[in-house]
Amino acid sequence: MSKKVLIIGGGAAGFFTAVNLAEQNDNLEITILEKNKDVLNKVKISGGGRCNVSHAEFIPNELTGYYPRGEKELLGPFHTFLTGDTMAWFEERGVELKIEDDGRIFPVSNSSQTIIDCFLNIASKHNVRIHTSEMVKSFTEFNGGWIVNSNKETYNVDYLVLTTGSSPKMWNTASDMGIKIVDPVPSLFTFNIKDERLDGIPGVVKENVEIQVEDTKLVSYGPLLVTHWGLSGPAILKLSAFGALELAKFNYNFSIRINFVGFAQESCTEKLIEYKNKYAKKNIGNTNVFEVPKRLWTKLLQFSNINLDIKWSDLNKNQVLTLSKSLTASRFNVKGKSTFKDEFVTAGGVDLREVNFKTFESKKYPNLFLAGEVLNIDGVTGGFNFQSAWTGGYLIAKHLTSELHKTKH
Repeated sequence: MSKKVLIIGGGAAGFFTAVNLAEQNDNLEITILEKNKDVLNKVKISGGGRCNVSHAEFIPNELTGYYPRGEKELLGPFHTFLTGDTMAWFEERGVELKIEDDGRIFPVSNSSQTIIDCFLNIASKHNVRIHTSEMVKSFTEFNGGWIVNSNKETYNVDYLVLTTGSSPKMWNTASDMGIKIVDPVPSLFTFNIKDERLDGIPGVVKENVEIQVEDTKLVSYGPLLVTHWGLSGPAILKLSAFGALELAKFNYNFSIRINFVGFAQESCTEKLIEYKNKYAKKNIGNTNVFEVPKRLWTKLLQFSNINLDIKWSDLNKNQVLTLSKSLTASRFNVKGKSTFKDEFVTAGGVDLREVNFKTFESKKYPNLFLAGEVLNIDGVTGGFNFQSAWTGGYLIAKHLTSELHKTKH
């Protein structure tokens, strides 16, 4: 009689578990339950519809540094299944991948449908059952296995895998079973800011900025993007991920200081005095001396009460000091947040002490496995959340395959 595996959640971690199990175990009944009408929704929208599969970081110790929560726990798993393994896995199944300049990994097709089709084709080939629009109401342990009740059916299975993402209902059910849950808060989000320096310049990108949240130790570096509602880009998203818990305590009302030029205010002042002599006859508004995009440079000059048409030589001492401060320590007041596109990520979920990270099995309940965002693991933007999902799904499948082979002999 074939063993039964039920996977709750038809996302990245759920499908990766299912297809790896299916390929290695012909005599296994695998069912995926998805509450939505479609599976793999996050895969579909990731990376602007291109699917940011992973990130080109191939050293476990380096990769774990991109996870505000889960850094210590993922180190062992990443020694078993890392970025290179992910790339090989997809390419062995006909999905060509490419590494872009910023390290993000995408399918060569530039379409997330390529990844989705890969999963669906394997699932179909190995008779994985996929049930959509099916909501799980409860699951209970029974005789070493599990009874799962949905809005459509009751399942009696040997192994249960929770890959339900940020699902308050599933967290509540797990909590009722005595599994500790860390209260969730948003992790990847952009900053809502109303400020004259940002008005009318959405789309402007400044590379290599430093951002610090005032009255905290939170600092981030990287590209900054001006949006219609405030600020985004990798520097902001990284700050939101590593500061998720602290910024939630502030109720998303706090101040940041931005250094647009990457060196101290005193050094900036010295450079401005140097440029005042070097470019004496040129209009300040037309001289890009710090690689600040022109529209942002114009805003910073106006905010510093400097006429765009004046010559560099006409800058007075106060204007030099004011501009230096605008370039190295511009203060912005954040009033709220916006979710990063539709790629909602949370900090929080099943407490990591509840899980054996060699197998991703619950320590309290044998034959219950958890992977993906249902756990209190999250990475910064750039393919890191998918990588932890692939790794978790792979290790669950590896462990179950080993257990099933033991029972055969």
